[in-house]
Amino acid sequence: MRVFGVIYFCLSLFAAPGFVCAQEVEPTEVDEVIVEVRRSGAPTWEVTRGGSTLLLVGTIQALPKSLEWRADALERAAERADRVLYSHIANVSPADILRLIWRSGTLTRMPRGKTSADYLSPEWNQRLVALDALTRDDLTRQSFFLTRTELLFGITKLNRDQGASVEDAVRRAARRGRTPSQRVSEVRGDEIIDALLTLSPESWVTCIQLGIVAAEAGEAGMLERAAAWRRFDVPAVMESPLEIAMTECWPWGDPEWGALLRSQWLASAESALAQDGTTLAVAPLRVLAEPGGLLDTLKARGFEIVGPGWKR
Repeated sequence: MRVFGVIYFCLSLFAAPGFVCAQEVEPTEVDEVIVEVRRSGAPTWEVTRGGSTLLLVGTIQALPKSLEWRADALERAAERADRVLYSHIANVSPADILRLIWRSGTLTRMPRGKTSADYLSPEWNQRLVALDALTRDDLTRQSFFLTRTELLFGITKLNRDQGASVEDAVRRAARRGRTPSQRVSEVRGDEIIDALLTLSPESWVTCIQLGIVAAEAGEAGMLERAAAWRRFDVPAVMESPLEIAMTECWPWGDPEWGALLRSQWLASAESALAQDGTTLAVAPLRVLAEPGGLLDTLKARGFEIVGPGWKR
């Protein structure tokens, strides 16, 4: 079960054919799509250039069932858009899974004879030990890769009692309405595995420290983050311990992987704005609203952006 948990986590690290020709769209139809997206309750930004409109819907991972938002409005918008753009997806083959199982020890255990105390300061290690009571795992002896997962997804209950995700709602509607759709990019499974297998315990230290802070905030911190997302308080989401940790941990916090994923989103946004019609893009909020992120970049390039404030 531990091995398959690792496989699932690898697949979930990335929130997951080309655009087709645009159709002629009347301005009233564009307005209707924009209105429906805003009614959904998801933070959305409208970027325009000439006859092109890009609707950026900012998502966060795992919305609780108790959070009220209008998936039906977003679905109607997806059906009326000219095209839909989703985030990355990991393309993992059976050979990749077999290799992951074969090398699972590297991903699940500390190097021989080592514990978390060999990499964390006494203060941070003591805080990690204090969290042991909230999980059945031994956080001091398992790999930092698994500890990161337990801190962010287990103790905070991020992946428990989930409601429908924004991307799932859009994908259902796009299939129903036969709206042309594509991913920003596919990431090869062997590249993911290679990256994870070569990460040293030292490279996870900052991630673990931020994960400890997020875990100490617990389920309440997770719910506060979701509530801030629902009321369009984007700075509050970005400042939450959970979002900070997820932004700084692999892959988004990795200099090479993070730069690659963000550059692919920018290239896709520019491509969408070069076409007539309306593109509905479902993007991780951190990609959009972080300092120097997609919204900052598009604004600096002179695009008109309408939507909630994304920084203090």
